[in-house]
Parts: sequence; structure tokens; C-alpha cells
Amino acid sequence: MHTDRKALWAVRQSALPAAVRACPDCPGTRHRASGRIRVNASGKLLDVWLLLICATCDRTSKVPVHERVHVSSLEPSRLVAYENNDPAVVRELTTNASLAAKNGYRLDWAGTWTLEARTPLHALDGPIPLTVHVGFELPVPVRVERLLMLGLGLSRTAVRRMVGDGRIRVPLALDAKAHRDFELTVHGGAAAGTAPDADPAEPAGTPSGVRGGVGHGARQAAPRPWPHSATA
Repeated sequence: MHTDRKALWAVRQSALPAAVRACPDCPGTRHRASGRIRVNASGKLLDVWLLLICATCDRTSKVPVHERVHVSSLEPSRLVAYENNDPAVVRELTTNASLAAKNGYRLDWAGTWTLEARTPLHALDGPIPLTVHVGFELPVPVRVERLLMLGLGLSRTAVRRMVGDGRIRVPLALDAKAHRDFELTVHGGAAAGTAPDADPAEPAGTPSGVRGGVGHGARQAAPRPWPHSATA
């Protein structure tokens, strides 16, 4: 008899985060990724910058990635990626919180992600525990409680009750902001059918609607069928 019940939730990228810092040429504070990396060589020494564009005046600014490093200190494939504006490397640098902190700006994740939740309709009342793997396509910080509400189609009250009763077992606190892959377990019970609460004040970067015509503020009366996506 097959007893393995698993589901996959994926936090998908819909946009790159904005870099928030003062622009020297205008009052604007939001900068978007240009999609470009600049490499400057002086003999055997290299400077590498990520290029950002002010959303207000289109001024290009440089974010230091490497300064005066010897060419031999970089992997050849990495250097090629820099020189070719490799999209994956541009995304990696644009979403790098350590790089942002080092260079004095913060990342605004609002509107950058969607949740694709492949959860069977019977997930909450089945006799066999359901293991859910939550994968992150980009390191966006998302509240664990919000992920559970969206993925299971439940209210905040129902989620907190199930966690308190041990019917949802998650390795992080509900108010923690996850940004790396993790797993949770859902045990059978009678929580299905609890409508989600209104959520008037979500932090930046949380989804504001559900694909398939259910917008922000609309609520379901039962867990969503397999699959669904919530959008930022």
C-alpha cells in the first residue's frame, strides 16, 4: 500500500527586488537592475560592478562587487559570466542581501514573487501525514505564517490553531521570515473548510492575490485544489 504523501510549494520569481538608496541626481530612492555588469581591467587587477538604474531619472550607478582583485582570484567561468552579463549572475548579485548591506542600501521585495502550491484537496483530512517541501527560486523573505495560509487556503486563526495542536509541524516560528528551502508536515484533522481571515496589513513582498480570479480580500471556503498559485 502506498503511504507516501508529498506536495511541493515553490516560491517563484516574478521580478527582481528594487535597491533602495538615495540617488545623487534626483530625489528618487528606488533603483532597478539594469541587467548589466561592468568589468574593468588594469593590468592583472580587476574591478567588477553591478549596474543599477534610478527608477526616477534613469541615472546609472555602480555597485562594487570586486575591487582591485587579481584576475587569478576569480574562476574563469565566473569572469566570463561577468563579461557576458549572465542573467543568472545578475539575479544572484541583485538579490544578494550581503552585497546590499555592504554597499549601504536595502532590498525591497514587494511584488517580486508568486507562490505555486501543489497541495491536494484532501491534504488536511487524510489519514496519512502530508510532507510539504517549500522551495525558493529566489531568496525573498516570506513570513512562514503567510506561506501556510496561502498554501493551505486557511485563515490565520486556523493555521495558528493547527500549529498549536501539533497538526502542522514546521521547523520555523510562524513569524519568522523564511528565504531558504524547508519542509513541513501536515497531519489529518478537521481544519479544512475554514475560510481565510482578512489580512489588511501584509509586509512588503507578500502576495496580494490568487491566480484564477480570486483577488486580494476574496476568501475561499475550502482548501484549494491541486495546483494553484498565489501572486505578489
